[in-house]
Amino acid sequence: MGSNVPSFVCRITKYDPADRDEHGSYIGAEDSTSDHGPVEAAYLQAIAAFAEDTGIDHLAIREPGISGLAHFGLEPTIDGHGLAGLFPPDLSGFHDGAEVPVSLGLELVRGMLRDNGAWCRLEVEDRFVVQVGWDQYLYVSSDKPCERAFARTRALGLFPERLEASPYDADFDEPGVQRPADEDFWARLRWSIAARQAAILEEGYLHNASRWHRLTEDTLDAVRARLTPRAQLTVWPDLSTDVDAVLAALPDDGSVEVVWEDKNGLITSTIADESEYPQLAAQVAGARAATALSLALDERNPLFTAVLPDSDGVLRARWRTEPTPSDRNWAFLKTLHRGQICTGTVTEIASFGVTFVDIGGFTAMINIPELSWRRFDHPSDVVAVGQEISAEILDVDLVRERVPLSLKALQEDPMPQFIQQVGQITNGVVTKVVPFGAFVRIEDREDGLEGLVHLIELTEGHLDRPEDVVQVGDSLTVKILDVDLPGRRIALSHLQALPPGER
Repeated sequence: MGSNVPSFVCRITKYDPADRDEHGSYIGAEDSTSDHGPVEAAYLQAIAAFAEDTGIDHLAIREPGISGLAHFGLEPTIDGHGLAGLFPPDLSGFHDGAEVPVSLGLELVRGMLRDNGAWCRLEVEDRFVVQVGWDQYLYVSSDKPCERAFARTRALGLFPERLEASPYDADFDEPGVQRPADEDFWARLRWSIAARQAAILEEGYLHNASRWHRLTEDTLDAVRARLTPRAQLTVWPDLSTDVDAVLAALPDDGSVEVVWEDKNGLITSTIADESEYPQLAAQVAGARAATALSLALDERNPLFTAVLPDSDGVLRARWRTEPTPSDRNWAFLKTLHRGQICTGTVTEIASFGVTFVDIGGFTAMINIPELSWRRFDHPSDVVAVGQEISAEILDVDLVRERVPLSLKALQEDPMPQFIQQVGQITNGVVTKVVPFGAFVRIEDREDGLEGLVHLIELTEGHLDRPEDVVQVGDSLTVKILDVDLPGRRIALSHLQALPPGER
């Protein structure tokens, strides 16, 4: 997710280094706001010179945001965040990865120097970076020394300084894997909508700016098609239709984010504290539904999150979402594959027979047929809670977040050995008598394989009840007639096992 930082870094300021105290703090007379005039123009000309020396004519907008989080000077933000005339009112085109000509990039720098409300990093990956810092400091990084631009900056009356690195270079190689909004994500989302778990999609299209979308199985594709490139996506359960109860439960102290859907279906959010509740109640009046979300990340509890990859499937946006339990499951499931052998601890044997196994923080499951090749009455005959087992992964279902396991896949199937014994005669014990015949255990062990002696193979002539010939516990000589591996059936005959004179 990170990129190489160009090696030649220059800090450009309007502050004379001679006017600094022993701690490096500026003590001169220059104002830390933009002059909207010659100094601002000099800054922009200096950046243009560095771009020309580097040989670039376009810049990519990176990590764009609006309002509240950046104060590059001391001026109040303005309507439109300083982007009016540069981008449409809905800010389409102002997004992470958007390419703009250097001339438009310079206008973005102008807006940041004036602290108008929008901010971003401008770069050509591995070649060129422009960052606006606090108090009218500019940082330009290039893969070239840019000696001419350095001299030009001095000639403009500014003070360029070589640095080892920009203090605004972020380390994007953070631990953990960011979940991409790939086809697995959309399949998971569609399934969650159908299961009535998910209903709302929050589209973070800029830092500090979101759009909200109601999701149905019918509208999901249309919502997906109009998302901003590289957006951060957060999936939420449905809003509460008891709007009065949501408002009544707002905290007495501190800020909270309130999300509501008006009678036209438009979903809006705002952050408010207790002093703004009366105004908020008026805003929300007549809403269909609402919810209140804590501003603390660990108390917000969305269902799952993701970031939109580029059209080639590569995730280049540098958002870091706070992983939900589902996101952590996804990251773990991506490390698994069908046929893999895993170890785990049996955590539960459900009343309906499924065995649940913890395989490293994720609960996988073993269905009854996958516990053993051999007959058993209850799963507890095969496994016990707390037991550590090894099993084979049958599938990794990223949509339902399920991992079925097989215990018997690691055991030898006892049945194939009997294929070689078809036609042979052996002794067995009658384990069950049923209306159509008797089951006989032909392996000398408690859970040994059984075969069926059909009614017509018990004795010659007509027989109404098998109990007239055999009882449970009887020893019976049988001939192995057939072994059906797919059907897991063994056909036996007592009649054909007898010498001709005894039939």
